[in-house]
Amino acid sequence: MDSILNEFPERIETERLYMRPALPGDGKTVHEAILVSAAELRKWLPFAQNEQSVEETEAGIRKSYAKFILREDFRIHIYRKEDDVFIGSTGLHRIDWDVRKFEIGYWGDSRFQKKGYITEAAEGLTKFAFEHFQANRVEIRCDPKNINSRRIPERLGYTLEGVLINDSLSADGKELRDTCIYAKVSKKHRA
Repeated sequence: MDSILNEFPERIETERLYMRPALPGDGKTVHEAILVSAAELRKWLPFAQNEQSVEETEAGIRKSYAKFILREDFRIHIYRKEDDVFIGSTGLHRIDWDVRKFEIGYWGDSRFQKKGYITEAAEGLTKFAFEHFQANRVEIRCDPKNINSRRIPERLGYTLEGVLINDSLSADGKELRDTCIYAKVSKKHRA
């Protein structure tokens, strides 16, 4: 089947959250969350290195939406059910439809840290990938020094398969960094 024919629901729900595709018009809300979270995000994410305008953020969302329509990448926004407040962003990235392999990425608005929202979203998206897309493999990759990010796959029962040494550059591009690779695999895994 052509990957563009894969269906994607309007919403994915967890106990306290709902997640939906990043949509045109989300730029202002996302921009605000990035601004208030910039100090934390800048440590780990290249996109946060330079302050963007609302228009630049919106343009990025629209480009993500185009990839979503093509089923090349799924950028997903996270909202609290009780009041529709934007919590952060997640997604299924580095998709390999032949293998049915996905990588989950995430970042959260710092105003909502330490409430378990990003862990809950990652858990919901992991379950969704295995149940909806019959994933054979779901990965979470992060910098070993990003302790908060590492705790998420560890809480969710992902296996640390290894650490790639000198695998990437720091978010600011100034030093070599390592990458932790956490994964969950389908029960039909062959030894």
